[in-house]
Amino acid sequence: MKRRPYHHGHLRETLLQGAVRVIAEVGPSAFTLREVARRAGVSHNAPYRHFRDKDALLAAVATEGFRELTRSMQEAGERQPRALDKLKHSGLAYVAFALRRPEHFTVMFDAPVCDSEDPEYVQASEESFNTLVTFIRNCQDEGQLPAGDTMDRALYAWSLVHGIAKLAVAGRFPFRTKAAILKFAKFAIDESVHAV
Repeated sequence: MKRRPYHHGHLRETLLQGAVRVIAEVGPSAFTLREVARRAGVSHNAPYRHFRDKDALLAAVATEGFRELTRSMQEAGERQPRALDKLKHSGLAYVAFALRRPEHFTVMFDAPVCDSEDPEYVQASEESFNTLVTFIRNCQDEGQLPAGDTMDRALYAWSLVHGIAKLAVAGRFPFRTKAAILKFAKFAIDESVHAV
């Protein structure tokens, strides 16, 4: 039997993509590095060249997710002229991200990696939340939200969109399409802003 050589030009990226596919099938707690390696066509020891263990690979998947989420929120906000519209559209981008990347979303918030001390993970997750805080603060600075309690308002906004995203990813809403879920998310976001 011929041994497969280690060489793989983009092993780290291939392992990340493989991890996402395995997570989609079995969830973040049941997947193994061995299965990810098998699907990548490398030896079961090859992943250890990039990841010390399964948790490190999960942290990398979560980091990738937080970075994409932050970009999505920022880009959605940049397209809007008013601070309040930037905030609303960043919330819609949050829900849209969860629908587009449910495996990343699950790892980001449900896997044990949530307690990771990996500096890249910590930086990416903090940057994502700080993006929301900045949108809230800008609304306050422009008089579109009441002043004070910026952190409480950010946690309130996050709880709202995260709850919607979580229910959507879990298939708990009666809506059958992503468009219908996003329409409801827009309604909920608009209602929450008017209630402030």
